[in-house]
Amino acid sequence: MALVQYSDSESDTDDRRSSSASPPRPAKRLRQDSRPSKPKETSSLPALPANFHDLYASSTRVSVKDDPSLHGGRKRVIPHVEGNWPTHLYLEWYPSKPELDVLNNIISQVRNQLGQSNIKVHSLLQNDLGVYLPLHISLSRPVVLVTEQRQQFLDLYQKAIVHSDIRPFHVTLEELDWVSNYEKTRWFLVLRVSKPENDSLNRLLRISNQCLASFGQPPLYESAAKYPSLSRGKDKSGTSRGKRKEDPQREVTESTMDYSNFFHISIGWNLEEPSPQDRVRVSSIDLGKVKELKVHFLSVKAKIGNTVSNIDLQTKSLEERGFVGL
Repeated sequence: MALVQYSDSESDTDDRRSSSASPPRPAKRLRQDSRPSKPKETSSLPALPANFHDLYASSTRVSVKDDPSLHGGRKRVIPHVEGNWPTHLYLEWYPSKPELDVLNNIISQVRNQLGQSNIKVHSLLQNDLGVYLPLHISLSRPVVLVTEQRQQFLDLYQKAIVHSDIRPFHVTLEELDWVSNYEKTRWFLVLRVSKPENDSLNRLLRISNQCLASFGQPPLYESAAKYPSLSRGKDKSGTSRGKRKEDPQREVTESTMDYSNFFHISIGWNLEEPSPQDRVRVSSIDLGKVKELKVHFLSVKAKIGNTVSNIDLQTKSLEERGFVGL
C-alpha cells in the first residue's frame, strides 16, 4: 500500500505556538493509505549512445605507485611518468548476455581442464565487482605519446581511417590459445578470430603501425625494420620520441604480409606460463556455440591517457563521400 504524507501546513510547527487554549498536538506521522496504488505506466528508455562507455573506460586509480598486490600480481607495463600518455588502438566488443553465457562456459571448461595445473585463469569478462567488461582486438602495442603529440597523432589517425575506405565488418571466433605480452609477465587465454571480408584487420593494422611510426612508436606484429623513419632517441624521461615526417597525410605503405593468424580476443589471463601439457588441454576443448558468434565492428578506438576517441568506420565509399569526405 502506498504511503501518504500530510501537507506542510499540518506539521509540528503548531507545537511551537504560544497558546494556553490547547495542549500541543503530537507530531504527525506517515499513515498508510488503504486505497490500492495505481500501477505505474512503464516506458522504454532510449538506448545508450555508442560512445557512452568511453566516458567510463578507465578504472579508478587506487594508488599513485605501481602496487601489484592491488591488481592480482600484475605489474604496470608502462611506468607512470608526468607528461607521458599511455596509448592503445583497438576494436571494442561488448558481448550480449547470451554471448557472455557462451564465453563464461568456455572459461569454466578451461578451469576444469587445468584443475591439476598451477595455472589460475582470471576472467576478463567481468571485474571483481561482477560488472561485465568490454573485450577487444588490439591494433597496437601499449605505447606512449608525450603531451604535445596527443592531438597531432589523433588528427593523423582519424584522417587515415576516414580516407582508408574500410567499412564496418565482422569476424567469427575460431580457436582457443595462449598468448603472452611482450614482457612475458602475463599470459592471456585468447580466441583467435577469422579473416574478415576485404582484409579489414590487416588494413587497419597497417594504418595503425604507420601512424605510430610517425611518432617514433614501435609497430604491432610487424618488424620495426619496415619503418626506417623511426628515430629511437630517448628523452630525459626515457620515452622514445621519434621524428615525425613532414607530410601527415602520406599514403600508408601497403604490405603483402598477412597477420590474420595473430589477431585475437583475450577472455582470461594468468601470471604463469602454460606448460605444453596445459596448451594441449586447452586446445582440446570443444568450442561449440562459440564458433556461431559473429562479432561486429563499426568503429576504431584510440585511448590516449584516460580519454577514448571513437573513430567510425565509413558506411559510404570514397566516391559517394566525395574528394574531401563530405
